[in-house]
Amino acid sequence: MTTRIERLTESLQKLEPTYLEIKDDSARHAGHAAMKGITGGETHLVVEIHSPKFSGRTRLEQHRIVQALCESEMSTGLHALQIKAKES
Repeated sequence: MTTRIERLTESLQKLEPTYLEIKDDSARHAGHAAMKGITGGETHLVVEIHSPKFSGRTRLEQHRIVQALCESEMSTGLHALQIKAKES
C-alpha cells in the first residue's frame, strides 16, 4: 500500500521537478474542529517544488497546476495543501 506522499510524489513527476519535498504537517492541526475523529495523518501537507514547467507562469498559475495534479488526493482525505512553487 502506498502512502499519500508517495502517490503525490509520483503525480508531481509530470512537472519534471528539479527539487521536490513533501512534508506531513498533520500533527500541527490535530486539534482543529475539522479534524475531529480523523486519525492516520497525511491530511495536511506542505509541497515545495521547483520546476522548469513553471517558466513564465504566475504564482497563481503554478499553484493551479500543482492543485490539478493533487486533485484525486483532495477528494480522498487530503484536507489542506500548502504549496511553495518556484521556477527552476
